[in-house]
Amino acid sequence: MNPVFQRDVPLRIGLLDFEPIRVAGFETVFSEVPSVDAVTTTLSEAMADTTLDMVLVSLQNPLDSFETLAKLKTQRPSLKLIVMGSHANEETIISAIAAGAKGYLEETASPELVTQCIAVVDSGSIWAPRKVLSKFVDRMLHATERRVLRHNFNFTGREQEVLRLLVAARSNREIAESLGIEERTVKAYIARLMRKVGVQNRIALSIHAASRVLGTDKS
Repeated sequence: MNPVFQRDVPLRIGLLDFEPIRVAGFETVFSEVPSVDAVTTTLSEAMADTTLDMVLVSLQNPLDSFETLAKLKTQRPSLKLIVMGSHANEETIISAIAAGAKGYLEETASPELVTQCIAVVDSGSIWAPRKVLSKFVDRMLHATERRVLRHNFNFTGREQEVLRLLVAARSNREIAESLGIEERTVKAYIARLMRKVGVQNRIALSIHAASRVLGTDKS
């Protein structure tokens, strides 16, 4: 049974970074939902197309996908975003929400779950595993207890590389391996970045980076 969409006009959804076979599956699903109009799109088209109400983003490479989310959220603040991935861990889902996603779906989600998720996000709520949402809220509460964000600063090239990997939910060890540096050096960078931005933990730093720093890069 399809959920009821409380709209006067059809919900227009952009499908971003999906393989043709997945697009065909969406088209089949949405063909049975008269209140939804789905079209394929690109990042530049999605940022410019004001007729889009929502964008579904394929979570293939978390680093690229989170930057895409941040750019969309910066350019189109009212655009509702949902990511779809395969067996993402809790940290990846939390980072997706921090970057601007309002919903997360597994690639194996049934057509019913897909339409339910879209309806929930369209209504203004967040769709994600309950445990993940609980952890996200808990971290946000702790992050805002003493939150005094600073905005007038510049990041070095290396700091930007660390931030991008942090937003992609990489561990200190993974960041170190990716950049060819010591893990203790990564910890030092993250500590310095938190002091520079004015946040108390990694998740708050990720949220700030995704929404304000990485999202301003339109290249």
